[in-house]
Amino acid sequence: MEEKCIFQSENYRLEGLIDKGDGDQAIIITHPHSLYGGNMKNYVVESICRVYREKGYTTLRFNFRGVGNSKGNFENGLGEQKDVLAAYAYLLNSGLEKIDLAGYSFGAWVNAMTVREDLTVNRMVMVSPPVGFMDFGPITLISCLKLVITGSRDEIAPANMITEMLPTWNPEARLEVINGADHFYDGFIKAWESILSVYA
Repeated sequence: MEEKCIFQSENYRLEGLIDKGDGDQAIIITHPHSLYGGNMKNYVVESICRVYREKGYTTLRFNFRGVGNSKGNFENGLGEQKDVLAAYAYLLNSGLEKIDLAGYSFGAWVNAMTVREDLTVNRMVMVSPPVGFMDFGPITLISCLKLVITGSRDEIAPANMITEMLPTWNPEARLEVINGADHFYDGFIKAWESILSVYA
C-alpha cells in the first residue's frame, strides 16, 4: 500500500508516494511536464507503478519541484534532475540498492539526462520519450536502458525519430511501438502494461 513520504532536494521538500515491496528491488517513476499539468498522479505513472508493484518492487513516485505540494519552482529540467538524484538517495538511505528508473514523457527525458551523472541504475525504461519536443542531443550512451515504449500515432515521441536515436542511446535496448496509440495511451493502457510486465 502506498504511503506519503517527504524527502529533501537541495533546499526543497518534495512529496512522494512509496509502496514498499518484499524484495530488494526498487524503481523511481517520474512524471510528465510540470508546466502542462504533469504530476505523480498521472494515470500512465500510476500504471507503471502498478506493473512494478505486481513484480514485488518498491515503487517511488514523486512530484518534481514546484508541482503539487513539492516546494520550489520549475527549473527547465536542470533542477528536476537533482530531484531524481534526491529520490535515488532517499531509496539508498532506506537500504535499497538495486534501483531502476522509469519515466513518462518529460520524466523520461529528465531520467536520461540524469544518468549521465555518476549514478548506478540497474535498468531504465522510457515511456514516450518526447524526442519531437525536447532536445535529446546531449544524451549519448545509456548502458542501463532496456526498453522504450511509444505509440504509432505519438507525434511528441515519434517512433521513427526514436528508431534513429536508439543506437546512440543503447543499441541493445528494445523498442516497442503500440499500434494505434498516441502520446496519452487512451484505450491502450492494458496493451502497454502487458508489454512492460515482460521487461519489469
